[in-house]
Amino acid sequence: MSTLPQQQADSLKPAVDKNGFKYRFIRDARINKYIYLMLLPVVVYYVVFYYVPMYGLQIAFKNYSPGLGFLHSDWVGLKHFQDFFGSHFFSRILRNTLLISLYELLFAFPASILLALLLNELRSALLRRTVQTITYMPHFISIVVVSGMLVDFLARDGLINNVLSSWFGVQPIAFLAESGWFRSVYISSNIWQNIGWGSIIYLSAMAGIDPTLYEAARVDGAKRLRQVVHITLPGIMPTVVILLILQIGNFMSVGADKILLLYNPTTYETADVIGTFVYRKGILESNFSYSAAVGLFNSIINFTLLVSANALSRRISDHKLW
Repeated sequence: MSTLPQQQADSLKPAVDKNGFKYRFIRDARINKYIYLMLLPVVVYYVVFYYVPMYGLQIAFKNYSPGLGFLHSDWVGLKHFQDFFGSHFFSRILRNTLLISLYELLFAFPASILLALLLNELRSALLRRTVQTITYMPHFISIVVVSGMLVDFLARDGLINNVLSSWFGVQPIAFLAESGWFRSVYISSNIWQNIGWGSIIYLSAMAGIDPTLYEAARVDGAKRLRQVVHITLPGIMPTVVILLILQIGNFMSVGADKILLLYNPTTYETADVIGTFVYRKGILESNFSYSAAVGLFNSIINFTLLVSANALSRRISDHKLW
């Protein structure tokens, strides 16, 4: 008799939505509590260094003074954005940023895929490991060291000019002093530094392809090139699409640190990008509000490109970031 009221009370409780986010999150947290614990430092890092600093974005709309602080600085609205859009530097740095990012997308991004495909086709495991080790080692070299190597090798009396003059009779070229050469130097050095490291992800994706697909293709008489086109590439396509979306999301974020180490006033015409412009305005000239406005503009463009690329991928294929 005592269980009847308890059953009636249980029947009056709201039903638990087992497909709801809250229920699934609590259930997964209980099952995978140690994995969530490992994830906690990463979440804290992003919260502290990426989300908390967003409070300072308000200085893009103020005439910020360190003495007055964020809250008491004068509000100027969109003045800094208008000054940036009306500046004679705007068209130059926007053009350079777009062109360098486009060249990265067209040449550097496919280079890692191509290297991974070539390494996957090597029959000798020793040769494959050797090539892979040699190609991804430059990724661990500091950008400062790489830039110093480029300055020395590309000098008028450097290694590259000595080879060109002694072997091909070419007159010495000031690679880093002529604006026309800067983008080629920057893109080619990025490919050399990152091609091996980027190929690791694609090789991992290739390792997950079912080997029976290749066996069936060989039985049907498919050569290695057709196996690559019809099995390997479709097998790694989800990984390619995800990394492509992330690359597009960083389209406007050209590596300013390396450009700062390589460029000079004679190459500003082709080397000056949004990141270097923000550095000069914010750090060298202490124009914090103006540089914050330029940086916020850059972030908004990146966010828009990321959302658009993901939406387009979701519409034309089954591969998406979220």
